[in-house]
Amino acid sequence: MPQPTDFAPLIHQGATACARAVAAGEATALELCDAAIAAIEAKDGALNAVVLRDFDRARDQARAADARRAKGERPALLGVPMTVKESFNIAGLPTSWGLPPFRDFRPATDAAAVQRLKAAGAVILGKTNVPAALADWQTANPIHGRTVHPLDASRTPGGSSGGGAAALAAGLVALELGSDLMGSLRVPAHFCGVWAHKPSTGILPMRGQAFPGTPDTLGPPPDLPTVIGPIARTADDLLLALDVLAGPEMPMAQAWQLQLPPPRQPDPARWQVLVLDAHPLAPSDTEVRGAVAEAARRLQAQGARIMGAADLPPGALPDLAVLHRAYQQWVMTVLGAFEPGAECDLNAHEWIRLVADRGRLRAQCFALLERVDAIVMPAFGCAAFAHQDDPDWRRRTLRIDGEDTPYEAQSAWASLASLASLPATAVPVMAGAGGLPLGVQVIGPWLHDRGTIDVARRIAGAGPRA
Repeated sequence: MPQPTDFAPLIHQGATACARAVAAGEATALELCDAAIAAIEAKDGALNAVVLRDFDRARDQARAADARRAKGERPALLGVPMTVKESFNIAGLPTSWGLPPFRDFRPATDAAAVQRLKAAGAVILGKTNVPAALADWQTANPIHGRTVHPLDASRTPGGSSGGGAAALAAGLVALELGSDLMGSLRVPAHFCGVWAHKPSTGILPMRGQAFPGTPDTLGPPPDLPTVIGPIARTADDLLLALDVLAGPEMPMAQAWQLQLPPPRQPDPARWQVLVLDAHPLAPSDTEVRGAVAEAARRLQAQGARIMGAADLPPGALPDLAVLHRAYQQWVMTVLGAFEPGAECDLNAHEWIRLVADRGRLRAQCFALLERVDAIVMPAFGCAAFAHQDDPDWRRRTLRIDGEDTPYEAQSAWASLASLASLPATAVPVMAGAGGLPLGVQVIGPWLHDRGTIDVARRIAGAGPRA
């Protein structure tokens, strides 16, 4: 009889490999489930990534997946062992967002995305760790403690989807579901050397991923550009998960369906790619800029025309400082209006002006992406950093190229894609001098999610999809 360790390499290959193996009869869903459980039990004590374990029900799901296969069914994620971020509702499990007042909040129903994953045959082993209120680029909270980087326990795996990125990078599971408002998918993927996709705003269902105890009908407060998305091992895994998760819920689903377009231009020799490695408000270190340059070099070697900001006509690139400040104000205003204990001090006229500013900046971003096929830029200005314990972000600093820089400034790298509702794919590129992963994010036109994944695939050297 095969041992759980026999299937560990298959899980490490990712969701596509696992689903194919189950469909072909090379492994059963229960065997993969047991292998993932064995990996979590053996490795996660040191990582503290999978903080809510649901192994008995996972085995039940695996047996049900094997029964579906026996009946001839082949759903897309059949038998894939995975986890989801703690902030997603799973019936019967706590959803606290790492906040002690909600330690015992147990929703009665699964989040919409979790329902879709289960319907596609995925086997969900539990939930992964988050920072308190999902509000940090490291992962620690008073309920579940701290998650550490799989390669260096003194460093963070990122946040707020840090537990999921760590679990995936360590080979504990084949797929993860996370969320992103200020880089919460992209930063952990960059730190841990895995893939992630922040989708175009509005195409994946948000219901069941709301602040604990707040009304949750169709998702977060209106106009908050929070998205959910997959963390994975490969481009094919991202596409597999995207196909399962994307699309409207009822009642919208009775009137329209989503059909994402193919990559706008499949031939990289015809691509125009804008490369940005500097930001007026956020420093990036030499290694990160080196990863951006390496990504550009790989695309150029395939025929793409690489452009810098200086190659654009005057005014084509939005003012990145203005854009970031507008996004910060937008997020804080919407959160302040809806989250318990927060404050919102804008009057109606100021809000209308803020809406107009956001619309103008989005229009500039859309126009820019009519000129170029993709933007390649850092997801964060440095590799995984050492854990920081000071609760006051204003006192935190990051050492970048020998200088102490403000911690909070790094939020600027997430703003362009988030404010403009654009898709962004995080892809690993190389390792730094200390062995830590370095990645980039690829941003593309709204609803061209398949295009950003395709560009990321070319950066990774995987070639066109078979």
